Amino acid sequence: SVKKRLDEWGYSGTVDYLEDLCKSVLDIDLLPHVNPGILEKRELEKLRSGSASMGLMLESTAELPAHNDSPGKDPNLRLKTIAEAGKLKIPFTTGLLVGVGESREDRKESLLEIRDLNRKYGHIQEIIIQPFAPKAGTLMGNAPPPSYSKILSTVEEARRLMPEMDIQVPPNLIDNGKIIGLIRAGVNDLGGISNVTPDFINPENPWPSIPELKDMLESKDFKLREMLPIYPEFVLDDKFMSSKTQEKVRKMADESGHRRA
Repeated sequence: SVKKRLDEWGYSGTVDYLEDLCKSVLDIDLLPHVNPGILEKRELEKLRSGSASMGLMLESTAELPAHNDSPGKDPNLRLKTIAEAGKLKIPFTTGLLVGVGESREDRKESLLEIRDLNRKYGHIQEIIIQPFAPKAGTLMGNAPPPSYSKILSTVEEARRLMPEMDIQVPPNLIDNGKIIGLIRAGVNDLGGISNVTPDFINPENPWPSIPELKDMLESKDFKLREMLPIYPEFVLDDKFMSSKTQEKVRKMADESGHRRA
């Protein structure tokens, strides 16, 4: 089991192991972005020192049948974790999972909750609008993915409610031809695209080719630019970085806070 292996390695739990892993990653000049799930304040504090940013999808403020057997999906617990991260000045990624039984009003309420937390703490660096991708063999394996119009309207609502927010849609979960429409609706971030690893959550949906994506965007007068896992506005504000990460970030970022070429 995982617990047995952690015991053998000398760790009291997953967070301690992850803390050590972050330090090792920093040592090889990479910036960890951590997505460990529901955490207490003391656990967030532990991980803050060695990570550039963290994330936890809110998914929805609604209590949905799809989440019945998953205690970690409790929206109150997720909102509490996001708020604790705000108190600790952790640059944070969150977002909505669209198409799991929620209503349009639920999606609006979720966006408003995120907006309220960001107004209070100023730590939300992006909102992901993620389409649900059915998985064979699961309870929702036969459920349809959300329509493009549902994703589009959610992006439009997010942009209307938060004009200055970075808004992401994962490009491997959207048809290439529809990405431009989402960008025109408010998307300004296509997330982490790797030529080394798959999307481990959705391995059946490979990442788009970066050169092809770049060519497509430039043909429509958009520019693809690389960012660090800590977003430019947070790179330029020291209170959102620990001393350990600050040194690494300064080496990797240009004067605008983007990835140095």
